[in-house]
Amino acid sequence: MGLTNSSLGIKAVDSGLEIKKQRKSDKVIALAGNPNVGKSTVFNGLTGMNQHTGNWPGKTVANAQGYCSTKNQSYVMVDIPGTYSLMAHSAEEEVARNFICFGDPDAVVVVCDATCLERNLNLVLQTIEISKKVIVCVNLMDEAKRKNITIDLTAISKRLGVPVVSTVARKTKSLSVLMNTLDKVTGNTTQNSPLQIQYPEIIEEAIGIIEPIVRKKSLNKLNSRWLSLKLLDEDESLVQEINSYFGEDFLKSPELFIALEKAHKMLAQAGITSDKFKDMIVTALVNLAERVCDNAVTYEKNKYSVSDRKIDKILTSRATGYPVMLLLLAFIFWITIAGANYPSQLIADGLFWFQDRLTDFFNYIHAPEWLNGILVLGMYRVLAWVVSVMLPPMAIFFPLFTLLEDAGYLPRVAYNLDKPFKRCCACGKQALTMCMGFGCNAAGVVGCRIIDSPRERLLAILTNNFVPCNGRFPTLIAILTMFFIGAAGGAFSSLLSALLLTIVILAGVLITFGVTRLLSKTLLKGVPSSFTLELPPYRRPQIGRVIVRSIFDRTLFVLGRAIVVAAPAGLVIWLLANIYIGDVSLLNHCAAFLDPFAQLMGLDGVILIAFILGFPANEIVIPIIIMAYMAQGSILELDSLVQMKQLFVDNGWSWVTAICMMMFSLMHWPCSTTLMTIKKETNSKKWTLLAAVIPTLIGIVACIVFASIARLFL
Repeated sequence: MGLTNSSLGIKAVDSGLEIKKQRKSDKVIALAGNPNVGKSTVFNGLTGMNQHTGNWPGKTVANAQGYCSTKNQSYVMVDIPGTYSLMAHSAEEEVARNFICFGDPDAVVVVCDATCLERNLNLVLQTIEISKKVIVCVNLMDEAKRKNITIDLTAISKRLGVPVVSTVARKTKSLSVLMNTLDKVTGNTTQNSPLQIQYPEIIEEAIGIIEPIVRKKSLNKLNSRWLSLKLLDEDESLVQEINSYFGEDFLKSPELFIALEKAHKMLAQAGITSDKFKDMIVTALVNLAERVCDNAVTYEKNKYSVSDRKIDKILTSRATGYPVMLLLLAFIFWITIAGANYPSQLIADGLFWFQDRLTDFFNYIHAPEWLNGILVLGMYRVLAWVVSVMLPPMAIFFPLFTLLEDAGYLPRVAYNLDKPFKRCCACGKQALTMCMGFGCNAAGVVGCRIIDSPRERLLAILTNNFVPCNGRFPTLIAILTMFFIGAAGGAFSSLLSALLLTIVILAGVLITFGVTRLLSKTLLKGVPSSFTLELPPYRRPQIGRVIVRSIFDRTLFVLGRAIVVAAPAGLVIWLLANIYIGDVSLLNHCAAFLDPFAQLMGLDGVILIAFILGFPANEIVIPIIIMAYMAQGSILELDSLVQMKQLFVDNGWSWVTAICMMMFSLMHWPCSTTLMTIKKETNSKKWTLLAAVIPTLIGIVACIVFASIARLFL
């Protein structure tokens, strides 16, 4: 069929209305669908784009566009946010609704899950109310076959009055039928007569009162019947979009105002409140979806989802859900710790070998020592350290975590943690953003967009830092190994490190619950909102694609941002370590100034200044401590944990210092990348400042209390 792929880059748009065409003849196609139906996989298969896909609700939070073509036509495919409805109860639903309604797409492809088609038809029915050019793409037909579900696509298409095609998005060849159908629909060779939804008689009468006026006023730019229904629904956000679309106050017409008053009065006399009106609309959609699927979708009740339900009895039960969660987390950490050591050392050897060559070059050109110090021993050395420490663990952790997403486990985590978050007056979706924070807190903050309530979104943003990110793992693992396991190494050592690290992270999760509840009762009071959480079917993850995309989309992206801030930090650190006042460097002067307060926290001035200088990247905290203790002019690494422990003990460390160090590592200000992300997401200096102050104050108080109690027993 001549389908060609084009990798021209994804253009994300917030309004959903900004489309970039390659040529004027391009047709704009909206790709809609519920979460977890493989919509982004269809998008990737059609366009050749490799947008990150994940098997949990709300993954796509902004529109993305790509290009594809057939022999007859070229298309701009717009992947709009996954949504269950166009009734706009969330930011994602608003973006999807606004694009379909006001973005003037040439056609809308609604991707549905073949394993739960009836539920997905709710969105299809709402879409065909708005647009006549709709194609229903029934995806995951292989999953349906595995579950013994049969679908009569011809009957579904006849009842809906729009084309219905089947796909298996993972197999790109199966998308050919979709593209051929798209050619027919956009080329006007197929005249669709979409099913008209019949609502209860009283609602139909109310629609009949205002629709003639709306049709006249809208000039057929929008479906007048749908628009009349939405005006009766009194959706303020939609009215604002309508006014923006027409460039005037749509309701200012006296004739329309009077008609609306009459319709609302009639509904009120019938005892239909605003909430009851919405319920009647939803009920009509659900009943119609059921009738459309009647005898067209069949399955064997004794076989359908049996295996999924058996697995869920283990993964989501009160008795085993939490232990399995912790064991899986410990397993991921163990693989990460055990697998990262060798490649980390290999990368470090290569980067520091190149550092020696750079130094040889500077010596060859007779460059001044200070220039070599700033550029090589300062900026480059810090960059080399960050890359060698961050890259291997992230390259292991992110793919493993993404595999859990792709397999469908993360929604089960949100399900398990929903009740604890509800008790904290927060949203269960925060569990998903908290999980993202394990890799990078900045990514977790961005992920908070999936939370609809602004209050609950702020709660998730302000507390995401209590989950240790990948940058803090090396510090926590090194201290756990040196002071509580032993530095002998081996498989048992890495396993024990993973278990202890899981306990530390569990403490961070408990602190997250506590601080979330405290904020919910003080600064961010409110009632927790409800949300729809779908437990998608378990699917075999696409291991190859997951590994490649998690490395490029997550690992290298996070690493790149860390490198940007690490280079200036290396310059500052080198200057502080090499500018002397008397016989003492500025770095040690600062450490001495902070020492009294640090001692109160169970630390010392060197540790505290290392945390401050590690603000751009948490990975460099330990190297700064080593550098200050050894009075070296550049960041360095000791050959073994045994040497490192001896250096720390010689400088006054004890088990109390080690625990306080871990506590403060777990609870202190976010890194610069995370704070910049918080500023961008909240657009507020106040909340960005609080995001830094809250964990820092809690960390300081916790360290002081623990150190004071520990000293009583020493």
